[in-house]
Amino acid sequence: MNRLKRTPLARSNKPLPEGPPYRLRRASRRMQKLSKTIRPVLALAALAAVALPASGCGTSSADTARGRALFVQRCGACHTMAEAGTSGTQGPNLDDAFAAARSAGEGGDTIEGVVKAQVEYPRPSNDNPAVSMPADIVTGQDLEDVAAYVGLYAGVPGAAPPRVPGGPGAQVFANNGCGGCHTLAAANAGGVTGPNLDEVLTPADSMAAIEEMVVDPNAEIAKGYPPNVMPSNFGQILSAKELSDLVEYLIESTPAGGKGGGSKQSKSG
Repeated sequence: MNRLKRTPLARSNKPLPEGPPYRLRRASRRMQKLSKTIRPVLALAALAAVALPASGCGTSSADTARGRALFVQRCGACHTMAEAGTSGTQGPNLDDAFAAARSAGEGGDTIEGVVKAQVEYPRPSNDNPAVSMPADIVTGQDLEDVAAYVGLYAGVPGAAPPRVPGGPGAQVFANNGCGGCHTLAAANAGGVTGPNLDEVLTPADSMAAIEEMVVDPNAEIAKGYPPNVMPSNFGQILSAKELSDLVEYLIESTPAGGKGGGSKQSKSG
């Protein structure tokens, strides 16, 4: 049993020999600064590391078709996204925001998680709607669907709105996200940010009048709606043919024309 006893360590009172102090070697060259492309990607990845566990990714089944419709209606007035056909400029262009992450290999799940976190906890957060996105603009299953849709298409090269029936004017209406702000039965659009086109357009509205509504939306504001909400640059971003097609479509699809015998006067009419 004595063999199992702990043997005391031998101690020595002799001082240890002194040597040169230990120093880390200097790097042979300075670390290069991160490129402008890599920095936002790393920031996105860091945000995603926090966002994904909190977002409940994979806990529900998302409907991206429904998410597209919700995005156009709730988000398109502020954000540009090619596949949605939206052209809002108050918030970030989502294709530009996520293009670098896509090219660096980040997948839709990462972008989906970032979108969820930003909607739930907008940054920056203040009471100025021109700077801060309203919190919880979509929630629950609506948020799941919108985030999945953005994760699928934002920043994808060559993304464009799906083809729609109704002729070239209907396609212009869809491509430019008009349904995100306006209700129009012919386009199956249910936006409420702007006036209901089935109600506000009447047989008294000529082609010239409707064209002015598109290119100069602040010239006459519909009752109950604030100014400076509808983009005022459609006269620049639409070609002459696209503008003409859109006006014709609105006349044919509302009481201004085919539904109410509206006038199809020229600009000078």
